[in-house]
Amino acid sequence: MTESHSHPFEPRLRGASDSCLLHADQLTGVPLMSLPDVEEHTESYIAIKHGDSSFRGIPTGALGGILSVLSCGMALVRFSQGNTVDGLELLLIAVAIFLIPFLWEVLRPLPLPLVINRRTRELYYEQDGKLYHTPWDGIAAAAYEFATVGLHYGRMRHAALEVLMHRYDHPQERVIVPLGLPIGKRLSMQQGFWEYLRAFMDNGPWFDERGRHSESPEFNLSLVINKRRTSLSLDWMLLKEEYKANNGKNFLSATRFLLLLSGPLMFPIEVIQYFTYDVAKRRSHRQWPELVRERLRPDGPTTRLIDLEREQGPNV
Repeated sequence: MTESHSHPFEPRLRGASDSCLLHADQLTGVPLMSLPDVEEHTESYIAIKHGDSSFRGIPTGALGGILSVLSCGMALVRFSQGNTVDGLELLLIAVAIFLIPFLWEVLRPLPLPLVINRRTRELYYEQDGKLYHTPWDGIAAAAYEFATVGLHYGRMRHAALEVLMHRYDHPQERVIVPLGLPIGKRLSMQQGFWEYLRAFMDNGPWFDERGRHSESPEFNLSLVINKRRTSLSLDWMLLKEEYKANNGKNFLSATRFLLLLSGPLMFPIEVIQYFTYDVAKRRSHRQWPELVRERLRPDGPTTRLIDLEREQGPNV
């Protein structure tokens, strides 16, 4: 949505139950944290999922991970009974159940992520074929809480983190862009995520849990990898931590036991979902304008888009 206010964040902050204005050069006082919205963390940039990209792969995972697996299991039973024709038919059904939603999801354009480029110190965002950007230095972000009320889930709190960007070569066209989905988050989480981005830009590309520069990418890459863990591996990891914390006594709660039982059922669903998303993501990267693609390369130009606009003169 394009804003016409002289201070676009003012209506949002004024109407929020709890809010704050964040700056690139000011601490929030909250420990840094990463969020599931982070798609990639490289030496050059951080990519943050945008739009419905967070849900890409779920239909294929659900259909392929449940119905296709069941069809394959039934096919094996038919083969063991000597019924080859029925077995082949069930295998074809399993392939079709997986392939149809898979092709539908990977062939549709995936919304491009919001990218924070450390080399050029700027942000990129694409919407409807239009490129938006803003410099990191001097940037401000609005963080605020709001609530939604639903018939089945009651009142739920959320927190948004948003920045203001303008269209390339059309500085009069401005848009407010969220840094990830606000669903189910708290203001402190968004403040912690802002600290994560500040650490990347000022002390990165790699840093420790306190935001201090590090030569090792271990901490940062572990955060991204943990977000891609399946429920089975994550529950097993948590179970081992609880076992150590309780010295092997009373460490297995009923909830943890049920989660461990459901893990194997969720495993094929999540593996197929991640695979589908990765294929769609690789195809989507080609949608960026060459102007951005070359700046995302480790050896690409470091000239900011705003500097190019000033040199060329805006198209107003």
